[in-house]
Amino acid sequence: MKEPSLNVLGAPLEACSSAPLTGFFRDGCCNTGPADRGLHTVCAQMTAEFLALSKYLGNDLSTPRPEYGFAGLKPGDHWCLCASRFLQAHDEGAAPKIRLSATHQNTLHLVPLEVLRQHATDATPGP
Repeated sequence: MKEPSLNVLGAPLEACSSAPLTGFFRDGCCNTGPADRGLHTVCAQMTAEFLALSKYLGNDLSTPRPEYGFAGLKPGDHWCLCASRFLQAHDEGAAPKIRLSATHQNTLHLVPLEVLRQHATDATPGP
């Protein structure tokens, strides 16, 4: 079951990526629901720096895993990241760019909007 599909700006959630196909539900969007314990809600554009940090922290996103139908990510790919990993990368100075319009509103339970705006490619003026 999915939560309502709204982004961090309160508008309808936009798609993040269909190639590679991303999202907890593999629907191309950073939707979430009760089964998504990792809160895969941040639509991020991968960078070599972030992929290296993620691998170092134990989540290798760049190595293909054909047994799971996963081709591996490369810089430039968009992917739904766990909100906590995004915040950790922000704290480490290695956060990737993100799209607010494709980042689920539940991200705000862990990451303040002002932090998200610092890394947004589609930032809009805030209140």
